Amino acid sequence: MTSQPTHHNHFGKALQRIRKAKGISQEAFALTSSRTYVSTLERGLKSPTLSKIDELAEVLGVHPLTLLMAAYSDQDEGVIANARKELSALNRTKID
Repeated sequence: MTSQPTHHNHFGKALQRIRKAKGISQEAFALTSSRTYVSTLERGLKSPTLSKIDELAEVLGVHPLTLLMAAYSDQDEGVIANARKELSALNRTKID
């Protein structure tokens, strides 16, 4: 029986997929991260902070949300529609 991959494993796969699709090497992240750190993210050994996701997305030339959506949509194809519904409901909530 195999265990279910964790979210950071999906993040790493999404990071790698977008990086390769854009033709960007791990070394291109040198101003924000070491190649070793990017490699550990892609292998699912570490999870980035939100600040680091911003930096990685900037190097990739994508919005940070695109990177996160790519990670979570690997698990659930309906995740984007669900997130839209949740945001819509939250925006309708009146805060005093």
